[in-house]
Amino acid sequence: MKRPAPKKVTVVKKKPVAKRRSARKSKQPHSWQKAKRWVILVFIAVLLVVAYKYHNGLLYYLGFKTDKNIDALTKEERKLADLRIYEIVGRNKDKVFGIDVSHYQGRINWEELQKAEEEFPLHFIFMRATAGKNGKDTRFTHNWKKAGENGYIRGAYHYYRPDENSLVQAEHFIKTVKLAKGDLPPVLDIEKIPNRQSMDSLKVGLQRWLGRVEAHYGIQPILYSGESFYTDFLKKEFSGYRVWIANYSFFEEDIKKEWLFWQFTDQAQIKGIEGNVDVNIYNGSLESLLTHVKK
Repeated sequence: MKRPAPKKVTVVKKKPVAKRRSARKSKQPHSWQKAKRWVILVFIAVLLVVAYKYHNGLLYYLGFKTDKNIDALTKEERKLADLRIYEIVGRNKDKVFGIDVSHYQGRINWEELQKAEEEFPLHFIFMRATAGKNGKDTRFTHNWKKAGENGYIRGAYHYYRPDENSLVQAEHFIKTVKLAKGDLPPVLDIEKIPNRQSMDSLKVGLQRWLGRVEAHYGIQPILYSGESFYTDFLKKEFSGYRVWIANYSFFEEDIKKEWLFWQFTDQAQIKGIEGNVDVNIYNGSLESLLTHVKK
């Protein structure tokens, strides 16, 4: 039997898709370049906004720089810290500036610190005197004496330990600090919540410390704390006290009217002091500051 001739099989070649793929790929770099340009433009816009917002700080920075190199911050962190410091200084030239120190600042070169005032006038210095029921700052006696000899308005503060007896802490401070005419009121530094007592017990202890110290010196103490701690735990019960508030936020630019002092940075560099130091603003003029000192 005769078999039919086999059918011809036509192989249909698929059109190559490489071109379409390559075309799709060629669009990706174009889109990325476009997105990249937008990112750069947004970044530049942000820089311009920051530069405009902090132009006082930028200008002040150019004319007020320390030659100190000892710093735990990176170069970028140092620039940001300096930018904020100089901006705030530039915005508050009508107010009074000061620092607060403890043994963490080591041995202060008081002669160099005096020279630094040509660039950065300082009028007051708070010094840590005591901590808890028996801790004493190892540099307090020396710093207290030298601050007075160099014409600074002096202030002493006590670092409160929540789980230690409040009246014992008060007596320790009284024994250590001898206030003289012209000195600032004593300061109670409270920063931590207690481990072994309630917040209500802590507040009772703080009131006892404040009352005992005020009775001894004849002048109402100042309360120091971070803004969040003060707002959350102390503001209601201690609203009758003048406050010294620590707030280092990059977005905080002005001292609030209810703050007597504002510690706006703990990263300043000042001639005569190794490493970083806290800087504070008094909410008023020098004449106004002198109304708060011991008579």
